[in-house]
Amino acid sequence: MNTLSYVTVDVFTSTRFEGNPLAVISDARGLSDAAMQKIATEFNYSEVTFVLPPEDPQNSARVRIFTPTMEIPFAGHPNVGTAYVLGQQAEIFGKPVGDKLRFEEKAGIVEVSLKRSGGKVAAAAIRAPQPLTVGDTIAAQTIAGCVSLDPGVIVNTTHAPAFASVGLNFAIAELNGLEALAGARPNLAGFQAAAGRQTTSGHDFSLFLYVRTAENPWNIRARMFAPLDNVPEDPATGSASAALGAYLVSLAPEADMNVRITIQQGVEMGRRSIITLDVVKSGGIVTDVVISGGCVSVMRGEISLQD
Repeated sequence: MNTLSYVTVDVFTSTRFEGNPLAVISDARGLSDAAMQKIATEFNYSEVTFVLPPEDPQNSARVRIFTPTMEIPFAGHPNVGTAYVLGQQAEIFGKPVGDKLRFEEKAGIVEVSLKRSGGKVAAAAIRAPQPLTVGDTIAAQTIAGCVSLDPGVIVNTTHAPAFASVGLNFAIAELNGLEALAGARPNLAGFQAAAGRQTTSGHDFSLFLYVRTAENPWNIRARMFAPLDNVPEDPATGSASAALGAYLVSLAPEADMNVRITIQQGVEMGRRSIITLDVVKSGGIVTDVVISGGCVSVMRGEISLQD
């Protein structure tokens, strides 16, 4: 194999050059782990996906997700974008493509529903592969040190800053307004110090900041910083959004809820993204989190593997 085909898409948007870019290698057979990592580092997107035949024939594909520095067990925009790319194919490793896909990933099985418009795939929805888990709380000073903010802008009314996950762990913190959110600037030394004090799993210390209002609590603005993974800022982070949405619904006083949450991200980067979450809570427990968004094709080409 001398060349390898790839496509790129912008995810969580319907506007080209907005949203979060993703490169998809739709047939990664024959690539070593080291080669996958080198390709992901070369693209330098927040993630690149590599699609392989499933280990269980009942599933659609095995999907491996790499950041510029490591493989991770799950992420939102790579699943939405990969589903969009595969949904435009007639078949996946010899099997016809339907409207329902199942991806094997390190975090578990990811169920995908394709959404078509005029016969073409326009969007995808994925189900979070793991139930909500909430980890240790994090000192406001630690969060503030990561993003060059005063600790006073961090809000503790609903929850203290904490780790949360539905497949990939994030530090999550609420800020007191859009001015504070816009003023956040990643400080590598702060992230290194935070990672040294706190434990996480699946990737390095990554911070998801958000703002919401009492008048419209399910319409949220957010930013995500992961400089230790060579992602200074991410335009759209479905896995962090899903963790946040599940956490906020779990904290709501109602025992039973079915909530639609809209998260805008990437605005400060000029890459506005819209992430939609549908969160179900039953008997006081979050039982289902679905992440959905649009996609648009951008580029296609070949990677040279040998001279």
